[in-house]
Amino acid sequence: MDALEGLWSITAPASCLHPGWPPLHGRSEVMDSWQRIMTGPNPPQITCHHATASLIGEVGLVTCYEQIGREWLVATNLFNREDTGWTMFHHQSGPAAAPPEMDEIAETRPVN
Repeated sequence: MDALEGLWSITAPASCLHPGWPPLHGRSEVMDSWQRIMTGPNPPQITCHHATASLIGEVGLVTCYEQIGREWLVATNLFNREDTGWTMFHHQSGPAAAPPEMDEIAETRPVN
């Protein structure tokens, strides 16, 4: 949780859309949701695949596949440049229509 606390912006308005959840707004709601997810009885092992980043001014856009067990999600993460570096202010994920191509799976990075 410390890594997530440091990743999320404390100055930009935070928002998050977890699959099946209502939209969450504000750092407190967002961090509470991650606390419940990551410290619950069966915290997910999330692996990021095929991340692609774009820079639009002071905003970074990262899209990727997330693998949780046998399930595949697609995710969008928005970051802003602050005095301390890049911090996330938006995360959204939902079911993927299909997993990535096998050559893309080689590009993996565990998230937690």
